[in-house]
Amino acid sequence: MFGTFVNTLAIAAGSLVGLAFRGGIPLHYQQTVIQAIGLAVVLIGMTSALKTPDILVVIFSLALGSIVGEWLRIEARLNHLGRWLENKCAQSAEGGIAKGFVTASLIYCVGSMAIVGSMESGLTGNHQTLYAKSVLDGISAIIFASSLGAGVLFSAMSVGVYQGILTLSAVLMKPYLIPMVVDQMSSVGGILIMAIGFNLLEIKKMNVGNMLPAIFMPLAYYMIQQMIR
Repeated sequence: MFGTFVNTLAIAAGSLVGLAFRGGIPLHYQQTVIQAIGLAVVLIGMTSALKTPDILVVIFSLALGSIVGEWLRIEARLNHLGRWLENKCAQSAEGGIAKGFVTASLIYCVGSMAIVGSMESGLTGNHQTLYAKSVLDGISAIIFASSLGAGVLFSAMSVGVYQGILTLSAVLMKPYLIPMVVDQMSSVGGILIMAIGFNLLEIKKMNVGNMLPAIFMPLAYYMIQQMIR
């Protein structure tokens, strides 16, 4: 759990620095930076998406996971939580907390580093991947917070809860987390990261939150296979 704790602190610290500079950065600079980040996010997602050759598993995972996510209404619940935080902080709906919270939470949570790092932390006590992720997240939090506002700061809570659950679950799921399954999960996560990049670039609005269960479908598939045998 220590790696997740460091990651959470890095995002919070980066967000505070970004918020301190927010008023001094003109709007057109903020928009250009967000577009640049969107392109980088698409590239990162594409790299992770190519980790496994098991395309059929990835396709079925995305389809089934999206159905589950739509049923759970994950995206709507995330937006509701963001608006609740917004109201608690007495900010206006326009450019307020919700967008920054949802966008940053998804970016920080669905990547392969979040999955692999949390599992390494739980299985072996090795926090190096999460330490590296902390540096990257902290730097990006500065940029995100300066452009998207205080919602990015609250995304640190999402990272703490999500990666904490993954770390604890990894201990219980150890027999099933073979490299093939982890690669499949990372590949699905990479595709979702690409979708987040498209959202940032305003190419196409996608409900990425509702696709989150897709990340865990390869694990569920492998577990079912082992039970049948």
